[in-house]
Amino acid sequence: MPSLDSPSGQPQLTGIRGSFLDFIDDPFYKSETDCVRYIADGLMVLAAGKVRALGTYADLQPKYGEIPITEYPGRLIMPGFIDTHIHYPQTSMIAAYGEQLLEWLNQYTFPTEQKFKDKTYASEVAEIFLDELLRNGTTTALVFACVFPQSVDAFFEAAERRNLCMIAGKVMMDRNAPDAICDTAESSYQETKALIQKWHKRGRLHYAVTPRFAITSTDEQLRLAGKLLQEFPDVYLHTHLSENVDEVAWVKQLFPDCTGYLDTYDQAGLVKERSVFAHGVHLTDEEFQRLSAAKSAISFCPTSNLFLGSGLFKIEQAKSHEYPVKVGLGTDVGAGTSFSILQTANEAYKVAQLRRQKLSPFKALFLATLGGARALCLEDTIGNFDPGKAADFIVLDPRATPLMAFRNDPETPSDLTALADRIFSLVMMGDDRVVQATYILGELAHDRTKSIA
Repeated sequence: MPSLDSPSGQPQLTGIRGSFLDFIDDPFYKSETDCVRYIADGLMVLAAGKVRALGTYADLQPKYGEIPITEYPGRLIMPGFIDTHIHYPQTSMIAAYGEQLLEWLNQYTFPTEQKFKDKTYASEVAEIFLDELLRNGTTTALVFACVFPQSVDAFFEAAERRNLCMIAGKVMMDRNAPDAICDTAESSYQETKALIQKWHKRGRLHYAVTPRFAITSTDEQLRLAGKLLQEFPDVYLHTHLSENVDEVAWVKQLFPDCTGYLDTYDQAGLVKERSVFAHGVHLTDEEFQRLSAAKSAISFCPTSNLFLGSGLFKIEQAKSHEYPVKVGLGTDVGAGTSFSILQTANEAYKVAQLRRQKLSPFKALFLATLGGARALCLEDTIGNFDPGKAADFIVLDPRATPLMAFRNDPETPSDLTALADRIFSLVMMGDDRVVQATYILGELAHDRTKSIA
């Protein structure tokens, strides 16, 4: 929980000292020097789970010298990572061999998700899942549950105990899947409505209306999903879009009256500012333009897209100046191969390279933090270290492994050129071992030095 009040009734102040990196704007559209905030020797002051002040240690120490300060010399402190697309029920089937999307769903995903009818099992997986997120420095995620309402309850109960900012929703799926994990258009509407009323904006939790994808929803189910967005305009819409060429072709057969995949959602009223579409690998120019106009977001899931052979996301088109689209990174576990946003950024860099594009280390980490917050319309509360925002942050060790210690000298980078080289090594070589500590609302939630067997 956040720090208790002092005897005077004022929030107790605490401090964190180290090197700080966050973003104040989008480096895809402005110079990196105007977007990167880097303080080589900084002090962040926390109060009641929020950032009270951030500045150089020399400037703030005279005012806050009496408060307890935790020091992280040689470490880089960043806002917690934001995962804009992940499936918690698929935790146990990560690294399932050999198929592309549609075959993979039938062979692995659908049988696995049937187990979540048992809430006790769902709760066990939710605990493991959230522990993995925190170990990897992810403090907020947009999460698929599965078709059973109890799978949502299990997830939110576990997230609430940890004071996490999380978004999740019950899968809506009334066709083209096994009967055991299908609902109906009407039951999905009623169950989702009840879950929204129970969980949305309860503490730090938010709800996402979650049709799996157009293939597994009838027109009526999508229409009722749109009705829920009308009735609860501040909830999210979370689904998949244009991931795989066979999927896109099947959608065209199922929705002959629609102009394309995105239009299957648009006709149901699902393309909105709080709509997040995972993948978008095979979008048309017109679909990019529509997403831009609607202020919808795409979750870029490179480890999953490569693992399932889905294709190479056109990040240069999504982040164009003519039709900009909000983009965040998604691990997409279990088709994604790692809970680590650093590893996800690693693969994002390679996807860009294969498209003859450059994804700089600053751009990659922007997508992982403030970019993800903007994609989720949460930039007012998380994503960087502006005063008043939640103190969800991570402590990264650039010399966490013997090879990284050899690669990165002990000296703290003094300028953005040296910092860019340091953080690129983190993106390329880093994983959960780099995350020394994860803080939620200013309180230590994971400490790698104490959790190594």
